[in-house]
Amino acid sequence: MKYIITSECVNCGECVDVCPVSAIIDGEEHYFITDACICCGKCVEVCPVEAIHINNKK
Repeated sequence: MKYIITSECVNCGECVDVCPVSAIIDGEEHYFITDACICCGKCVEVCPVEAIHINNKK
C-alpha cells in the first residue's frame, strides 16, 4: 500500500519538501504520490488540509 493525495489538496507543497525519496510530484490538478513512496508517513504529518491517506485499493 502507498499513500494517495486526494482532491482536497491545496497544492501548498509541504509534502514535497518532507518526502525523503522525492515520491511526490506535481500532477494535473494536485500533487501525486508515485510508486517510489516508502510509506514513511512524513507527508501525512505535514499536510495542513489532511488530503493524504493510505490507499486501501489493491
